[in-house]
Amino acid sequence: MQSDRYGLTLSTQSADAAAAWCDGAERLLTLYPGAPEAFDRAIAADPGFALAYAGKARAEAMRFNTPAARAAIATAQSLASGATEREVSHIGFFALMLSGQSAAALDALYPHLNAWPRDALIYSTSASPLGLIGTSGRAALKQEQLALAEALAPHYGDDWWFLPNHAFALAETGQHAPARAKVERSMAEHAANAVGAHTLAHICYEDGHQAEARAFIADWLPSYPREGLLHGHISWHGALCALQEGDAGTAFAIYRDTVAPGASVMPPFFTVMDGSAFLWRAELAGYTVPDGEWDRMRVFAEQNFPNPGMAFADWHIAMAEAAGGAPDASADRVARMEALAEAGRYPSGPVVPAMARAFAAFRSGDYNAAIAAIEPVLAERDRAAGSLAQTDLFEFTLLRAYLAAGRRDDATRLIAARRPGPVGIPVAGAAALH
Repeated sequence: MQSDRYGLTLSTQSADAAAAWCDGAERLLTLYPGAPEAFDRAIAADPGFALAYAGKARAEAMRFNTPAARAAIATAQSLASGATEREVSHIGFFALMLSGQSAAALDALYPHLNAWPRDALIYSTSASPLGLIGTSGRAALKQEQLALAEALAPHYGDDWWFLPNHAFALAETGQHAPARAKVERSMAEHAANAVGAHTLAHICYEDGHQAEARAFIADWLPSYPREGLLHGHISWHGALCALQEGDAGTAFAIYRDTVAPGASVMPPFFTVMDGSAFLWRAELAGYTVPDGEWDRMRVFAEQNFPNPGMAFADWHIAMAEAAGGAPDASADRVARMEALAEAGRYPSGPVVPAMARAFAAFRSGDYNAAIAAIEPVLAERDRAAGSLAQTDLFEFTLLRAYLAAGRRDDATRLIAARRPGPVGIPVAGAAALH
């Protein structure tokens, strides 16, 4: 029997298959390209290696190739009789997740990790803001992510991959200093780690250190393949920092080079997410989005996501439809989201439909309607999925609406209630309130 770097048994007699599996797993965990090909090598070395097919399924899912992912996990299930108890549970978990049974997969997550806490690929599905916990719609999801990381920490010690995941959960709950210490220790040991780089970008945002983030990204990003899953997103962080520092030229250059439809090599989900958020934030900051950019984003979003159902994608698509001159499409998407929520099939509940209405009202100039839509759900913004940095967009939109509606006292109150840490609110007119 072979084993992975966490000491877990791999049911293959082939050293080549085990080595290829470990290579694929590390590429998945660090978000570097090449994982599907690594798992293909494992399969070629041992066609009966069930866990290799499960790894390929996860890798294909992460690049949004759903048919290939489901075919691979079905093969893994057909071969699972020769696997260990841990591997059978591992395969069963991914079978639930890849068939769209997110709630059932989340239920299966905890008993699996209680039994095998060092199964890093399983933990990785719930460590990020867009993982199973982060998209669950639960009100206390950030606290749940931290509790899971804290429970697993004794089993990982100073493992360079685990540290930035733990750090992210700490940073999202306001514990910046211990978060920074962990991620810096991780990057010092293993710099080829997009999870660590991404976490450090978020910690810089939460600490208000835009210049540090820009310098770090400029130094680190060239060594990360453009095809890496987080390449465009980490570039997006650099663009946000540039906006906050008033460097719109650099911000839009980054957008055009790595984020915009046609330039982005990210999966469509990330292109819509980062592209829409950037353009909306640029407008909130007082900059003019070049003609045609919103139309291109709206068309791209609607082509790739014709139906609602993924809350995090939906609220970004709502921005594109509101700003891209498609009020009918926006109203139809809102109605379908509300129908899903009423049927209990939309985990974020009323939060995303309310924000979609707010975006449409804001873009049409009905600022009081936008305010009325955002205020009741702002405290539940975590349910919409995304990091604090991402859902700050809700707060920034409300702030700009207050200012546009002449409600200066409300704007001042909102800024005063803002969490400590981030500075330099990138909203036109906000500086005058200090």
